[in-house]
Amino acid sequence: MSEEAIKQDGAGAAGAPAPALSEAAAVLASGDADAKAAADAKALADAKARKVRAKSIPAGIAFVRASFNNTTVSITDARGGVIAWSSAGRAGFKGSRKCTAFAATMVAQDAARQASSQGMHEVEIRIQGAGAGRESAVRAIQSAGMQVSLIKDCTPIPHNGCRPRKRRRV
Repeated sequence: MSEEAIKQDGAGAAGAPAPALSEAAAVLASGDADAKAAADAKALADAKARKVRAKSIPAGIAFVRASFNNTTVSITDARGGVIAWSSAGRAGFKGSRKCTAFAATMVAQDAARQASSQGMHEVEIRIQGAGAGRESAVRAIQSAGMQVSLIKDCTPIPHNGCRPRKRRRV
């Protein structure tokens, strides 16, 4: 007798009749089990990946861009991946109110709250532009509970600038 027949006789002796499977059906059934195991392993890996993304980031960089028309704040990790961002338009300001110091305060607080909810508590600030919201954005980030380790001005400065207009003759 073959091994399958012995197993079926043993199962039949236990009281429950075993279904008669052909060799091809047995291979397909074992393949289904392998596919289920692979799907379970993939689901477990996806869950672990989600947990890795949710890992807290203790320190980062806050980029404050204060132009004459708008203020944007984006907070990134050390590698440059954006964690939180906000702008005056996103905060609900429109038109000439976007370039105010109050709008910059609200924008910076919003971005800092988003970053602190992901575990960030220390930030390096890099400011660019000459808008009205420069100092108020820095103060708002500090008041939101972030520890500021460095404040750096990254405003681009021309080394000779554009060619001036021709001289006016009177």
